[in-house]
Amino acid sequence: MVTKSEAEFLQRGMRVAVSFGKTKMYTALVFDIHQNPPELYEAKEIIQILDEKPIVTEIQLQNWQWIASYYMCSLGDVYRAALPSAFLLESETIVLKNEAFQNESELNDEEFLIFEALQHQSQLTIHQVSDILGKKNVLPVINELIHKSAVSVKEEIYEQYKPKMVKYVRLNSVYNSDTDLQQLLEQLNRAKKQREAVLGYFQLAVDKKPIKAKELETKIEVSAAVIKTLVDKNVFEFYQIQTDRINFKGETNQLKELNEFQETALSEIKSQFQEKDVVLLHGITSSGKTEVYTKLIEDNLASGKQILFLLPEIALTTQIITRLQNYFGNQISVFHSKYSMNERVEVWNNLLEQKLKAQIILGARSSVFLPFSNLGLIIVDEEHETSYKQFEPSPRYHARDTAVVLAHQHKAKILLGSATPSLESYFNTQNGKYGLVELNRRFGNVQMPKIELIDIKEKHRKKRMNGHFSDRLLTMMQDALDEKEQIILFQNRRGFSPVLECTTCGVAPQCPNCDVSLTYHKYRSELKCHYCNYQRAKPNSCSACGSNTLDTKGFGTEQIELELKELFPNYNIGRMDLDTTRGKHGYQKIIGAFEAREIDILVGTQMLSKGLDFNNVSLVGILNADNMLNFPDFRAHERCYDMLVQVSGRAGRAKKQGNVAIQTFNPYHQILQQVSTTNYAEMYKEQLQERWQYHYPPYYRLIKITLKHKDYTKVDSGINWLAKALQNVFHENVLGPTAPVVSRVRNQYIKNLTIKIPPKQNLAETKRQLERIKTTFQSVKEFRPIRFIVDVDAQ
Repeated sequence: MVTKSEAEFLQRGMRVAVSFGKTKMYTALVFDIHQNPPELYEAKEIIQILDEKPIVTEIQLQNWQWIASYYMCSLGDVYRAALPSAFLLESETIVLKNEAFQNESELNDEEFLIFEALQHQSQLTIHQVSDILGKKNVLPVINELIHKSAVSVKEEIYEQYKPKMVKYVRLNSVYNSDTDLQQLLEQLNRAKKQREAVLGYFQLAVDKKPIKAKELETKIEVSAAVIKTLVDKNVFEFYQIQTDRINFKGETNQLKELNEFQETALSEIKSQFQEKDVVLLHGITSSGKTEVYTKLIEDNLASGKQILFLLPEIALTTQIITRLQNYFGNQISVFHSKYSMNERVEVWNNLLEQKLKAQIILGARSSVFLPFSNLGLIIVDEEHETSYKQFEPSPRYHARDTAVVLAHQHKAKILLGSATPSLESYFNTQNGKYGLVELNRRFGNVQMPKIELIDIKEKHRKKRMNGHFSDRLLTMMQDALDEKEQIILFQNRRGFSPVLECTTCGVAPQCPNCDVSLTYHKYRSELKCHYCNYQRAKPNSCSACGSNTLDTKGFGTEQIELELKELFPNYNIGRMDLDTTRGKHGYQKIIGAFEAREIDILVGTQMLSKGLDFNNVSLVGILNADNMLNFPDFRAHERCYDMLVQVSGRAGRAKKQGNVAIQTFNPYHQILQQVSTTNYAEMYKEQLQERWQYHYPPYYRLIKITLKHKDYTKVDSGINWLAKALQNVFHENVLGPTAPVVSRVRNQYIKNLTIKIPPKQNLAETKRQLERIKTTFQSVKEFRPIRFIVDVDAQ
């Protein structure tokens, strides 16, 4: 509820503080200003208006509404996912001292500690009180203090974003004249370091630019204490300037010249854009798709439009940032979860204000939520990637599909690029919905890598395996190393070993919270759950029979790294997986070291498979292709093909043809045969036939429903009730109920149902019926505590 003057000032997209209950305050977003009072409850007044102008644009709100409606989630879910957390202010209880209180003898020890702290500080937060007392439950103590009238409390909205202030130094204005300066230098004759600092200041002041305190310290080689002394003597003054956290320095270069095939692809894309808004660029690995993107970006920049460049993995951004910076310098802003909250707020604000440094946004999937106002082009690189789909929490959106809608709302063009397009996108090109441009030559006319399938069943039989390496792979590796070339080895499982098993009774340690065995990490000698992060030290004996004969089964990247150190002791081995890339610059360090040829052999998970460009890699080894093929999912074969072709594409990108060795127990599998000839058309045709036969996308749409609860019987009865209700409406198009491969995660039991939606069936009507069944389900008292998750276009 707002007053007339507030209503006139407020606009859609502004933030306001609202109260919930008696004490809590939250940030809400103005969505509509109207005169219709609610019927079921009494409206409260807003506490305060937090913005002077909207921080969310009209097109953003339209896009959020589409996401909420299409992916069947609430608008609030989208709002929380979209806004950097610094914008989502929440209340913090502030404790204040009552100045009139005198009877300190009434207070017990804990109460006196807090009261004493308030003598030195004007106010304390609950967190600070908790730190003082060294315990979490401090509310009873505060309540007692309030009861004795020693303190009072108030709720205060606090702003989480803090602008970065940089400390600068300037000379006090009293020393403006030459005579004053002469006197100053004479006074400092004995203080040698202080005199050096003043003279150094004048050297730097020649550029007529503000001088940072840090810069003065490093360039003149004086300590911070010397400068502080000069400030105390009123010779220097400190002052602060607000600075953006993200600034790129360096020269910008001319764009690379395109070869004839790239030129043809570029002109085809432009002509396709005349008729169609979405174009798919199907370019084989190392065909130079990035250079084509840069030319398109250049054209859009010339027309003053904003560009969004989406990438599936943060690992990829580290290489592409460097490449694009060389061309476009300071016009690029990066937005992904490894950047700090404050840095993300700055990108948001720069976009809102249409600053030049935010003309090109490079980011992961969450970048589709940013406040674009003049979007001209969206590029979705590696569009087939499942990383574009958000799985948890809601909204479970797909960034590629959301980007297509966003481009339509901005009347912009969208280019999807991939060496292995998703079946859905390629199907849309065949139906004439999207344009299609193909780029079938590698840059510099380098041949596609030679792919060799190694039968490890045969190698095991003939005792030609050394650990997890066949004799053939080891020979190829030694040849590459002798030629001073680099190697990438791919194993899609991190850790040392997926299972630690007792050889006496066969029992493997399980996670107490999930239905999964613990993965052994040798580096820290611990067992770890990759679902809930539970960890414990490696046991010395079996918990079931007491035997100390524990052995590892299976292998991960950590074990491969250790084996390589024994096999190739004179070479540098690197590992790139979730364990080694923690932290903001984790990816950058490893990729940088590999590019600088400080690492000879790099072992990694699927992070390595996506679009990375290393010009000295001549061999790629895939240690076990079978675990990807045997995954219980209708997309398993398509994903296996994508992954293997993408990993293979890292080999031989610069001058000579590369080699790829794929170790498998089943070399005659049709997918592996298609990978060995890089035959996308054959894979597409075969998979499409199966999808039509078994009613799967791209012909049928899927909506997956998941129920979760810590009580198994509740989930089981809930899913059975739901299955009957859905079968009454959707008949044979309901699959399930089923339990997933890992049927309990974080102590929650999981059951799934899938609804298939035939091509002619109305999607909106299907969702309405599902919404109705969901409401009925949740009105049953017994089922109300069960978590009900809807995933539209489940991957």
